[in-house]
Amino acid sequence: MRPDQALIAEWIAASSRVLDLGCGDGALLAYLQNTRNVTGYGLEIDEDNIVKCIAVGVNVIQTDLDAGLSEFDENSFDYVLMTDTLQAVHFPDKLINEMLRVGREGIITFTNIGHWICRLQLAIKGKMPISRSLPDQWYETPNIHLCSIADFEGLCRSLDVEILQRATVDHAHRSNLGMRLLPNLLGEIALYRFRRKTQSHT
Repeated sequence: MRPDQALIAEWIAASSRVLDLGCGDGALLAYLQNTRNVTGYGLEIDEDNIVKCIAVGVNVIQTDLDAGLSEFDENSFDYVLMTDTLQAVHFPDKLINEMLRVGREGIITFTNIGHWICRLQLAIKGKMPISRSLPDQWYETPNIHLCSIADFEGLCRSLDVEILQRATVDHAHRSNLGMRLLPNLLGEIALYRFRRKTQSHT
């Protein structure tokens, strides 16, 4: 399991119902099932990853996230997760609304395009940034909606989404004081836990 997934696992309460969007090989859900008594489903489009999910005992459904989550009823899950996938969907705002329709809370991770290395490459070279978190050339990347931490938090405000927890880490998923003080400038990867503003605190 990746270090960012280990951080997310710390935010998940035991015995919760979890929906993992773009669940990849199912490693996070398998870990939560085995250590936190979590139940739920993974959604994945890649056939090879679906085979890996089944091999580790994860219930997985093949679907395209851009088609929405209409097959799930409101409040079906305690948490809806989406790790490193937000930037690859066509309608991130609609998907966040869908996450909070079917789940009590959402958890998202994404690569921060506001990181200083990305800014420097664009300013000096005038080219799309290439980094350890963004390794692909612009013409072959799956990312179509890259955003900064400031962009994401602006979207949350416009959607009446309350941010409950935020963490920023580097490519090796380490954090430090600088990232906590200047997350949009120094954080390479952002992790958020959020819910609707209208919900009461628990």
